[in-house]
Formats: sequence, structure tokens, C-alpha cells
Amino acid sequence: MVAATPHTLQAAGEDDSGKRRQILAGASRVFMDLGFDGASMGEIARAAGVSKGTLYVYFADKNRLFEAIVEREVFEQRKLAFTFDPERDAASTLREFGQAYIELLCRPGGGSAIRTVMAIAERMPDVGRRFYEDVLEKTIGRLAAYLEARVTAQDLAIDDCQLAASQFMMMCQASLFLPFVFQAAPPPSAERMAQVVESASRMFLAAYQTKPA
Repeated sequence: MVAATPHTLQAAGEDDSGKRRQILAGASRVFMDLGFDGASMGEIARAAGVSKGTLYVYFADKNRLFEAIVEREVFEQRKLAFTFDPERDAASTLREFGQAYIELLCRPGGGSAIRTVMAIAERMPDVGRRFYEDVLEKTIGRLAAYLEARVTAQDLAIDDCQLAASQFMMMCQASLFLPFVFQAAPPPSAERMAQVVESASRMFLAAYQTKPA
């Protein structure tokens, strides 16, 4: 069961020493290889190249260690500080946001944390829910707010901007994210990501952009 004291967790980026990063990297590998139940603190210590004593200095138990992995991914995802200027045209904004979004999602090493969260979300729903709310839901909301501004400006005709925002983000993932996250393909090239985002932008605008008078 997830500990009900999130304030005890160190936020990723705060006191993020080399040793702590080393432990999190080792723990991520063990969780992915053995699953949450199969992972032991001893196995994690060996994978991280530290003693169990050192491991317990940083993390009181396996739950807190797993939550720290999730917090680190939340921190990385929040680096997508894309500025949605409500006055800027939709075509340029969608292409630039889509490129930044898929580059972050498919960055080398980024899939491990996402796979780990997906694998454990049913057992630890609070962790999965917090990851969704702190990362995906907020990003969808920010894009939806931008789309609403362009609807008001009569550049777009959208009834449900939350749905449209989700649609665009999913289109940017098409053929890229699932092969990457399931390790069926290496991280996509910059050229391939640009192609997919360009296609997603054209499809989105074809569906929602108002026609010139």
C-alpha cells in the first residue's frame, strides 16, 4: 500500500545527489526486470552498486523508492515548459508543441519510468493517478486552454477542447511512442518525429480549422 505521507518524499531535483540518481537508476532496472513484488531492497542495492545501509539512508522502504522514481519522471515531464501564447497562430503553435512533446516522451531512458508506472498502477493506484494528474492531465489542460482562445478568435471550430487536445497529443504519438515504450524499436529519429508531428498538425487543422471567408 502506498504510504500516505507524500510530504516525506524528496521532490526530484531537490538534493538530487549523484548517489541518489545512482540508486534510482539501479532501482528502475530491478523494478523493470523483476516487477515490484520480485524486487527486494537487497537486489536494488546490488544493482545500484551501494550497500543496503546506504540505500536505507536515502529511502526508508521499497514503496518510497518506487514513488521517488515516479516523482523523478514527473519532474522530467514538467520540463516541457512550452508557452502557449493565446495570440499565436494555431499551425505554428501545434507543430512546435507537438515536437517538444514527443521529444520529451521518447527521450532515451524516458520509457523506463513510464513502463514502470504503467506496470504498477493497478497495484498502487495512487501512484498511477498522481502521475496522470501531475503530468498528462495538466498538459492536456494547458493545450485545451490555448485551443479555447483560438476558438474565441474564430480560427478554430471545436466543441470540446479537452477532447481535441487529447486527440492532438495522441496523434503526435502515432507509430512512435508505443514501439518505443514497449522496446520494440529504439528512440525515434528527429526526422521521423518531425514527420509524424507535421502529419498530426495537418490532420488536426483539417478537422478543426475554420475555412477562410
